[in-house]
Amino acid sequence: MEKLTATASKTTLPEWYSPETGIYSSKHPPIPLPADPFLDVVSFIFSHHNHNGLTALIDSSSGFSISYSKILPLVKSVASGLSNMGIKQGDVVLLLLPNSIHFPIVFLGVLYLGGIVSTMNPLSSELEVKQRIVDCNACIAFVELEKVGKFQPLGIPVIGVPENVNLDEKSNDFEAFYMLVYSKGDVGVKPVIRQQDTAAIMYSSGTTAASKGVVLTHRNFISMVELFVKFEASQYEYSSTDNVYLAVLPMFHIYGLSLFVVGLLSLGSSIVVMRKFDVSEMVKVIDRYGVTHFPVVPPILTALTRTAKGVCGNSLKCLKLVSCGAAPLFGKTIQDFVEVLPHVDFIQVYGSKFERLLRIEA
Repeated sequence: MEKLTATASKTTLPEWYSPETGIYSSKHPPIPLPADPFLDVVSFIFSHHNHNGLTALIDSSSGFSISYSKILPLVKSVASGLSNMGIKQGDVVLLLLPNSIHFPIVFLGVLYLGGIVSTMNPLSSELEVKQRIVDCNACIAFVELEKVGKFQPLGIPVIGVPENVNLDEKSNDFEAFYMLVYSKGDVGVKPVIRQQDTAAIMYSSGTTAASKGVVLTHRNFISMVELFVKFEASQYEYSSTDNVYLAVLPMFHIYGLSLFVVGLLSLGSSIVVMRKFDVSEMVKVIDRYGVTHFPVVPPILTALTRTAKGVCGNSLKCLKLVSCGAAPLFGKTIQDFVEVLPHVDFIQVYGSKFERLLRIEA
């Protein structure tokens, strides 16, 4: 700070930077946030556009998809099913799930009911899960179908979620999940949900001692959609409904959650979901589904650059934009990417999503 102040007289600083406070101010005008105090994030998301039946979620391996016209009814069915199970407003639901087209439906179903979601890495140990249940007082958990038996002794109801299953087909293997998704009902008298009500409890990585729970409200998520996702989309001439995003980042992490589970559904964009990152499948999936936007982290960016060097013809020509966040990038990494894929716009995201979500509420 002293160095910046000392050199201010020699260097003309941009008007959007204050050397006294060290604060960078946006050059864009302020964006008004919804004033209605009784607005939940699910209602907010689905009140924006008539998506005209455009595809919302696509499973990359099977090609099975869910249209926008079906998303909200499925969300309401999950909320109704949970209500019938005794889950009520303010209860905490634990999601121990990898990426899937079911993840956003379950997450939003809990929020529509007025419940609170806490997400967790599905590879977490039984001890870690037990500690999380106690810490946030979770009363039910959604886990991978094959792990139901492993987590049943934890003392709360466990619902198995299939990996990639056509939701139009019944299966005894996931009867409880089927009953939730196809309860074909609403929650009756929808609970009064305020913007200030808690929507999620996300946990830090624990790099500075024990992992800590971070409370995020409906207003936090609404603000994130307005100031981050919608704002970025407004900077481009083409319609966001023409965009196809590749979801490789884990949805249980705030980076993937804010984009693929909440934000992008407000734009009408299509989201191709990969259960896990696979370098050999990445290019195939991008080309097969015409992916235009690919949010990544540094290791995935490096893998994409390396893999792109070996492709030929029209491969990866559909890509328009790659954004990278969650960790710093070396200049050489960015330079290599731009040289290999010169037709692709590149954005580096600064600041943690936790910090962004917490600050944009003010």
